[in-house]
Amino acid sequence: MAGAVRQPIDIASLERYIASNVPEIRTPIEVKQFGYGQSNPTYQLTDNKGQKYVMRKKPPGKLLSKTAHKVEREYKIIHALEKTDVPVPKALCLCEDDSVIGTAFYIMEFLDGRIFEDPAMPEVTPEERTKLWHSAITTLAKFHRVIPADVNMEAFGKTSGFYNRQIATFNTISNAQAEARDVDTNEPVGKIPHQDDMVKFFSDPKTQPKDRSTFVHGDYKIDNVVFHKTEPRVIGVLDWEMSTIGHPLSDLTNLLMPYATASSEKAMSVGRASPAFKPGATEGLPSREQLMAWYSETAGWDPRPDAQWGDAFGLYRGAIIMQGIAARYALRQASSLKAMEYGSQMRPMAEVAWDFIQEYKNTHEKARL
Repeated sequence: MAGAVRQPIDIASLERYIASNVPEIRTPIEVKQFGYGQSNPTYQLTDNKGQKYVMRKKPPGKLLSKTAHKVEREYKIIHALEKTDVPVPKALCLCEDDSVIGTAFYIMEFLDGRIFEDPAMPEVTPEERTKLWHSAITTLAKFHRVIPADVNMEAFGKTSGFYNRQIATFNTISNAQAEARDVDTNEPVGKIPHQDDMVKFFSDPKTQPKDRSTFVHGDYKIDNVVFHKTEPRVIGVLDWEMSTIGHPLSDLTNLLMPYATASSEKAMSVGRASPAFKPGATEGLPSREQLMAWYSETAGWDPRPDAQWGDAFGLYRGAIIMQGIAARYALRQASSLKAMEYGSQMRPMAEVAWDFIQEYKNTHEKARL
């Protein structure tokens, strides 16, 4: 998964820092870059004993968002969760000195396991597929059960008003991203479709879910989970840059989004939906209802009444994330090899979100009648 370095760093300077601050890593080191990591460039470090580590850094240049690329938050939450039953890689160091390699970074252990890019997991048996998804959903529930104060993280986020803050934050971010201009064509990225109407809908207190407060990962999904090489269990959760204290529904609907989009032709047309998640299409793939039941048993609350609203918000959020990738591509700051492809999906994703909002309105209008 790691290959040529696309965004060069000062390896000699990094080695000097490691030699002085991270005794576990024996210099000199070999550096490669992973293909994944839409937001923060991610590198594989191999020391002179052949031991592998992972480094995450902020992207170079002026950043569009003050809330994204928070490698410091990643380090902090991973380090705190090492004391719990939530599986995370061991965090080795955090460097906030930009003079070392240009931006802040942290280093953690490399987890030698399996990462499934396709959440339908076509390469495993039906029995194992069931167990892998069970482990993924119960790991999320265990994470939501952790009390922030118990790991000295009560100041990691606010304990109420999560979705209202998300709406305000994503609206501000989206407006900034819309203004980003391509360095070659000078064309702006532009707003996502229905942006203002969607903000109005999600801001309505009559439709919002009841407020809850737990840790949230911010992008919990199958390809951010590392499974054991031979056993159907999670050994680590990755990509914590958007973690905070907030509403657990946001993580749950993010994980289960393949189920929500499976019947959307628009999502299917841009590769953001899989027919494998239609009911009964994939042997051993648990139903959405079964996964929510497993989650409820471990987490201690039932998310099902709010799931439809959560799906719509998750799609809206996804469209803005795609817009962010498009903006970083326009400025040539994108770290992923697939940035241009992902960025082009922002408008179709917004249309899918709008469809879900209409479906929510229709469902609740019928319920009132």
